Parts: sequence; C-alpha cells; structure tokens
Amino acid sequence: MKFVIAPDKFKGSLTGFEFCHAVEEGLRMVLEDAEIIAMPLADGGDGTIEVVKHYINGEKVTITVNDPLFRPVQASYLYAEENQIAYIEMAEASGLKLLNEAERNCMHSSTLGTGELIADALQKGAIEIILGIGGSATNDGGMGMASALGFRFLDEDDKDLRPVGKNLIALRKIDATKIHPRLDDVGFKVACDVSNPLYGDEGAAKIYGAQKGASVMEIESLDYGLRNYAKIILEQYNIDLQEIKGSGAAGGIGGGAIVFLKGHLTSGIDLIKELADFDSAITGADWIITGEGQLDEQTLSGKTIDGVVTSAAQNNIPVAALCGSVNISEKQQENFGLTYVVSIIRGISNLEKAMASSYANLVNASYNFAKLLKQRAQ
Repeated sequence: MKFVIAPDKFKGSLTGFEFCHAVEEGLRMVLEDAEIIAMPLADGGDGTIEVVKHYINGEKVTITVNDPLFRPVQASYLYAEENQIAYIEMAEASGLKLLNEAERNCMHSSTLGTGELIADALQKGAIEIILGIGGSATNDGGMGMASALGFRFLDEDDKDLRPVGKNLIALRKIDATKIHPRLDDVGFKVACDVSNPLYGDEGAAKIYGAQKGASVMEIESLDYGLRNYAKIILEQYNIDLQEIKGSGAAGGIGGGAIVFLKGHLTSGIDLIKELADFDSAITGADWIITGEGQLDEQTLSGKTIDGVVTSAAQNNIPVAALCGSVNISEKQQENFGLTYVVSIIRGISNLEKAMASSYANLVNASYNFAKLLKQRAQ
C-alpha cells in the first residue's frame, strides 16, 4: 500500500515533520512493507518557513532592516541559490510580533522592512519570490514595501511622504522613475488567505485596524486614506484594487503587491503544494493521511486540510484525518470529503497533558488505523 502523510503542525505540540515520523512509526508496526511518503505542509501561518526550507533546499539569510516603527531589527528569509527562489515572511520585518502592546498603532507603522528583504533577495539574483503576508502590524497599503524598492509617494507639494498608514490620506502622486532595476525580472507569488477588499466595512482598516492598535477615529481615517490610495492607483495604473479580492490583506499590502510587484495572490496551501509538487507525489496513493491540532468548521477555509482534500478528490484518493481534537458532525465530515476522522486523545485528559502526549497518541492512532486497513484487506 502507498501512503502519503501530509499534515499541518499541531500548534504548540508537534511540527509537521514530527507528525510524519509518528504516523510512519505507527503504520510500520502493522504494514512493514508499505510505501510511505512524508510531505509536511503548511498554509502560510507560523511554521511555514521550515516547511518551505524543506522543499526548496534554501538557506536562511539574515540582514538588518527597519522594523514597523523604523528601528533596526534582524530579520531572516530563505534563499535557494540553485533555483533562485526566495521565501519572505513579512512578519519577520513588519510583524505585530515585533511590537509590545503599547507600541501597536498602524497609523504609524510601515512595511519598509519587508521591502528591504525583497530588495536584498533581488540583489542576490532571485528570479522568483514568494511573499507570505500574515501577521502584519501595518496598514500602509504596501507603501513602505514599495518605498524600499524605489517608488516615491508624494503629497500635493511633490514632497515625499513617510510611508505609514496615516499618510495614505495625503497621497497625490506615485513616482516610479527610480524603481529597482531588477523588479520587472522577477515573478512574485503572494500567500494570501483572506478575501477582504481594500476599504469599506470589510476592508483592511475596519476589520483589522483595532487589533493593530488603532482607535475608532483612527480606523475611520485609515479607511478614508485607503480610499484615496485606491483612487490614485486607479488613475495612474488603471487597476481598481477595490474589485480584487484580497487587496485588503495585511493592511493593504495585498493590493500593494499587485500594483508594485505585479504579484499574483494565491492561497498559502496552494503555494506550498506547488513547491512540494504534491499533486504528482500522491499519484497512485491508496491513502493520504493528514491532520492538525483542531478539526472544526474553519478547517476548510483555505487551511492545510482543505488543500489536501482538494488534491485527493481530483485523484479519487481517500483521506484520513488524525487530529488533536475533532469538532465536526458526521454530515460536515461527509461534506469535507474526509473518509476517516479520529481524535488521537486517549483517556481523560486536559489540554496540557494531551499536548505532551501527542506523539505517543499519534503513533497509537496510526497503529490502529493500519490494523483496521489490514483486517479489511484480508
């Protein structure tokens, strides 16, 4: 039998790689001669960088860039010299994780550091850049990122604007005469798992501004600024960002990536599957075994298991989900397209104990799954 093990992490408990090891250990207790392919996946959230490193054979590059408040910070990205692919997570340079509670205010934060990471990758010779845009501390529409690549954002007096959220409202002109010379030579793919428009009730400021420290009045100002930003971009580039799903992602950097990087927005799991050549690897598989810490209604909203099930369905391969906890009905399981679902937790347990026992419990669940398959085959 051929098994493909394709999990996300169990957050705070198991990495995707550890999941693969545990499942293989359990399967081989029963099916010693099984063909087993380990393919840890991710959806663009934390932990994605290690999964990407596995598939592109990249090395970590660390440089000093500007953090969201223009202070020097050490930030890293992956670069694979062999195929000239870079993977950049904006949270490394422009993330909320870099600020304490009192410092958070997306009126004053910038994506400049993300642009500096991109510029460094361009200098190294990258021909493809994958940009993950989760966890941002910003609402500047990607102005900071673009500024680091040579774009100038000017006010009514043709003076350069500091690339922060509060200055979106003052933008009157974008000057692209001195952009990075290699920018047009590179293909950009942007991992984006939200569909928010740039502005309005479902836009970047009104949905995410509060968690990035903006007050009610500041959110209204940021939203008005994004409307102005969209107007200038429409006039100069003939791109209506408001009509593009995901343009409001990460404080509008989704839209900025479309305009200034000519980037293509796609789901994080689809990008990882492409890097892993996942659809080719699963050819001829009898089962795909996946899992994550919690299986619930949100699981199929662009998450890892969603991507696994989509590929499996196209190849008529059944999917088993071994998860920390399961909170779906039988009907939801059918709708998800999952053939076998189980919570790996054994006995009476609290969260701390369950997480500490995840590896052993997963080995046990895999062993029992293999026993079931062997019995059915006899």
